[in-house]
Amino acid sequence: MKKAIVIGLSALVLGSAVMASADDRAYGRRGDRINQRLDARGARINQHLDARGDRINDRFDARAARARTDGKYKLAERFDRQGDRIERHLDKKGDRIEARLDRRGNRVDHRFDRRGDHFNRRFDHRGYRH
Repeated sequence: MKKAIVIGLSALVLGSAVMASADDRAYGRRGDRINQRLDARGARINQHLDARGDRINDRFDARAARARTDGKYKLAERFDRQGDRIERHLDKKGDRIEARLDRRGNRVDHRFDRRGDHFNRRFDHRGYRH
């Protein structure tokens, strides 16, 4: 999946470099669109992992409550720690994925903005005004 995304984005970036006659607005919009799509995907994955961690932690809290009613306090503490650890791990994982997709989107957006600026400067220098 990761390779497919990288190959797809590479083909998109390389394929768009061929369009020498495009203005900088088209590149800016394309970069913004890709950035927004990756940001939304990262937020969606982060929310999914947060909810999953909460569900797992709730299950372990219920087990801990059952263990406390039976008088098994050490087991209840262990269940509490385990649920908190799993929830913390999934929260950090979601944050890492969201940050990585955010960085990738910003990088692609910046690349398209620079490419559009390059074409715009080149056409302005040679006298081709839009």
